[in-house]
This record gives sequence, structure tokens and C-alpha cells, in this order.
Amino acid sequence: MHNGGKHMNEVWQVGDVIVTRVVELEVTGGSRFILPDATREAVRDYRWLHPHFMDDAGNLVMSIHALVVDTGERRIVVDTCIGNDKERAIPAWSNLQTSFLADLETAGYPPSTIDTVLCTHLHVDHVGWNTRLVDGEWVPTFPHARYLVGKVEWDYWSGRDADDPVLADSVRPVLDAGLVEFVSTDHSLCDEVRLEATPGHTPGHVSVRIASGGEEALITGDCIHHPCQMTRTDWCSSADYDQAQGRDTREALLARLADSDVLVIGTHFATPTAGHVRRREGGGYWLDVSA
Repeated sequence: MHNGGKHMNEVWQVGDVIVTRVVELEVTGGSRFILPDATREAVRDYRWLHPHFMDDAGNLVMSIHALVVDTGERRIVVDTCIGNDKERAIPAWSNLQTSFLADLETAGYPPSTIDTVLCTHLHVDHVGWNTRLVDGEWVPTFPHARYLVGKVEWDYWSGRDADDPVLADSVRPVLDAGLVEFVSTDHSLCDEVRLEATPGHTPGHVSVRIASGGEEALITGDCIHHPCQMTRTDWCSSADYDQAQGRDTREALLARLADSDVLVIGTHFATPTAGHVRRREGGGYWLDVSA
């Protein structure tokens, strides 16, 4: 079930860098297929998840959104959601008609002003707005941007089914337009923004580190789908390429982030989306969104 109403864009300041969230969908209770272990009964006792990340009944709340990283000199879109007009295997994601592009413009970021698009990985809900439908053709949504794709990630996906519809309508058109740049998993985009390898969900999955003015933030990508995986690092996504590696990545990342000042911005975390990782009495971690 989709939550009704317009979503407010959230904005965070990290030193001199501004990060803006633009929501495509926020969903309650639709995450069971992604995190099969996170049943209502299993999550209900983790009260810190309520009310932001879990409703009264124990249904998880998740978001699909893009994050614009504005350094003042660079305008970088991290992950591009599902997209409109695309036929998808998941019915709730198929042939969407959302106001995402208008919302992006309202936030101050018309597509023509974006200079970089970064995909943490190439799953369906992270590449959709790479392209849009114009006169029956898929054309780049961000015509003046370089689209950064991990070389390790592309090597994995390009070796798969050439007829994959997600690659066909959301990746190959920007490749054919000459806009794609293949990068390493530790690529530095600029002084303030660099990639960090967080493999497991996919072979070349990356998170995004932001550092400016002595402050730091991390955009997770899908190495942590939902904050419940902070308390239960053993709960793996059904979409993980390598669940054991994904868990190792998650545990190592959380141990480094715990009790630090790094703002963690979840790629699928529902409003308020960002917080600080804290060690939890009784084991594991939790996301403190009080600051």
C-alpha cells in the first residue's frame, strides 16, 4: 500500500555540501519479498523502528528516492529510482506515472542542470530515471551528465541476458549515447565525494562517502535495505547476489560507523531517512534519528 500525499523533500547539510532527497514512492508493508526474515512478529520487539520505519502492526516502511549531492560546483544524482512508463515484473512498479521529474525541478534541480548521475548498482529501482520515454524512444533524462557506472558492476550485468528489459530501457540507451563512464569501486568524483566498495548485494555495489568542512555522510545504497538490518545484520535481502558477503560488508560498515559523527543516509530508508549508527544494548546497532 502506498502512503498517500505529497512527500516533503528532505535536505541535509554536510559541511558545504547540500544533499536533497526526492521521493518517487514510499511504501508500507511491501518489503516482505525483499527481507523475508523481517516478519511482523520478528520486528515488533525492535521498538526503536517505530514509528518511522515500522507501523503499529509491524509492517516495514520503505522509500524509493533519489539523492542529489550539490557541492556548489557539482550536481550529482545518486540512484534514479524506477522511472515512468517502464514495464516491470513487479506490478506496483510497472508503468508508473509519478511526478518525480517535476519534484526534482521544484527542489531546484532541473534535469538539464545535473552534471553527474551515479548508480550505486544496476538494479531496477536504481536506474529507472536514467532514461525517459520521448516519442516512443528511451532517451537520456540528464543529457548533460556523465553517467558513472562501476566497471565491476557492468562486467557482471553485461555478461547476462542481452534482452534484460532493465538494461535495454534504462542502461544501454545512455551507453549508446556516449554518456557512460566506467569507474572503479573507490573512484573519487571530486574533493568531497568518493565511492566505497560495499559488495554482496551485487558484485560491484558501492556506497557514497561525502566529506566537507570536517563533516561526513554516507549514502548506503542497498548494502542496508532497511534500518532493521542494523539490529539484525543476519537478515539478508532476497535480491542479494552473495548473502554471506553482504552480511560481512554490512557488519564491517556498521562497526566503523557506530558511535561516529558520520550521518548515514539510507537509500531506501523512510522519512526521516538519515541518522547516526549507535551500538544497541543486547547486541547489534540502531539508527538514532533524534539529532
